[in-house]
Amino acid sequence: MDNLELDKLRFDYKAAVERWIAAIRFEENLAIPDHSMIAVEDWEKADFAEEDARTVAKAARKEYQDALRQVLFNF
Repeated sequence: MDNLELDKLRFDYKAAVERWIAAIRFEENLAIPDHSMIAVEDWEKADFAEEDARTVAKAARKEYQDALRQVLFNF
């Protein structure tokens, strides 16, 4: 694996983390003083989206970490 491939994995990881951060902020912004059922449902949906974004970020981290281990430690 060359540096270009590692750079792509690092970029993919960082992009996934940024999407996760955006999902957290979106969810946070839905916690507003509007205590209606619709607001609560939107907030719940945002929680699911945040969890999905977290899962993608963690998978991208693992892929990048595994590639680094392969290059640096040959395992």
